[in-house]
This record gives sequence, C-alpha cells and structure tokens, in this order.
Amino acid sequence: MQKRRIRLGILTPSSNTALEPMTSAMLSELLHVSAHFARFTVTEIALSEQALGQFDASRIIAAARQLADARVDMIGWSGTSAGWLGFERDQTLCRQITEETGIPATTSVLALNEILAKTEVRRLGLVSPYIDDVQQRIVRNYEKLGIECVSERHLGLQDNFSFAEVPDAQLAIMMREAAFARPDAVTTFCTNLHAAHLVRAFEMATDIPAYDTVATVVWKSLRMLGVDTKPLASWGSLFTNVA
Repeated sequence: MQKRRIRLGILTPSSNTALEPMTSAMLSELLHVSAHFARFTVTEIALSEQALGQFDASRIIAAARQLADARVDMIGWSGTSAGWLGFERDQTLCRQITEETGIPATTSVLALNEILAKTEVRRLGLVSPYIDDVQQRIVRNYEKLGIECVSERHLGLQDNFSFAEVPDAQLAIMMREAAFARPDAVTTFCTNLHAAHLVRAFEMATDIPAYDTVATVVWKSLRMLGVDTKPLASWGSLFTNVA
C-alpha cells in the first residue's frame, strides 16, 4: 500500500543557500515526504534596528501564506532568529501562522529547545558564524532556560550569504573544539551552515550528541505528522534517540 504523500513547508531566509539542499537530502530517505520552500528577505545578522526588522512577523506570515497555497501539512521556520530575539518570538509566530493558514507550525529553535529539554541538557556547546553581540545574546537567552553554554565558537560574520561559504573542515574543527569542555550536547546554531552532514562523524568521534538547526525543524515537523524518523539515522542520533 502506497503511503500518503506528505509535504513540508519550509520558510527560508532569502540569502540562505544551505538549508534547502540539506533539508531535501535528509528527506530523500523518505520517498513519501517532500519539502517546499518560501523565502523572505534576510541578508544580514546583527542587532541593529534594520537587521532585526528583517524578522517582522508580517513578512514571515506573508511567506507562510504562499506555502499554504501548496497545501503543505506543516510549516517550519528554518531559522534561528529567536536565539537573539527571544524564544517567545517563535512561540507567537507559530500561533500566528496557524491562525492565518490553519496549518501547524514549528521552528528550528523551538524544536531545538524541546530536544534539549527531552535529553536533559544543562551544559551546551554552541557553534555559530555570528558576530560577538549576537552570540552573547544567544548565550544569555539559554542561561534563562537554565542551560549554560560551557563552550562556544563563532566566526564574527554578519553577511548572511557568507555563512554558507564556511568550509566543512573549519566547521568540523569548531565542533570538536566545542566538545573539549564535554558538554551534554553541541548545537550548530545557524541554518545557513553546511553542518548537518558533519553530525554523525562528530558524534561517533566524541560520543556527544550534536543538534543542527536545519535538522531540528525537520525532526519536529516529521514527529508532529507521525512520520518515523529512524530512516534518517545517518544524519545523527537525533533521529533515532529522541522520541
């Protein structure tokens, strides 16, 4: 019997070139699941008024309406802006998307936070491409959740397009350096990093779980739709060990 086709709607920053191929590669393990993308303008990550204004909810909801035209089963915001804007921003955004479209919604960061809670993470390793003050804001927001960032690595980049140009080898080194403090988990916190495919090797080398933010929104979307995530085991322990 053929499985019902499932369509995931993914909201994407306009200058992001990593999350679409990564998401599609993950879902290639599930022949009955496909990803469909809608973009809204994001070109820089900073704490200036202009940069923060890129994440105005009305702009994101307009993109969500486009996904609703494709009759997707879920809408996921594959972005990490709540890390510096505040986690409540994503909670409100998900409610607004569902009110506007009638479609369940989630985000990379809300999914990550759920995973951290389920796995009782209290000591986190944080890897990102961001500038100092953005990274510091993320660290403080996790402290409010009772999660200490015991190790962190960041690149000081602001241009969103540039994040996808960071070489695999450099990201792998940053992840390994974040593991030196033996955190409960490491997160690669940016959906425009080509990092999700590095997770499995990192976990095997360090015995520390790694949660990439492109992967977290895929995990949560599939879970909400009752899809077995075990076929995605090659993308990390998240898909097999977190129920």
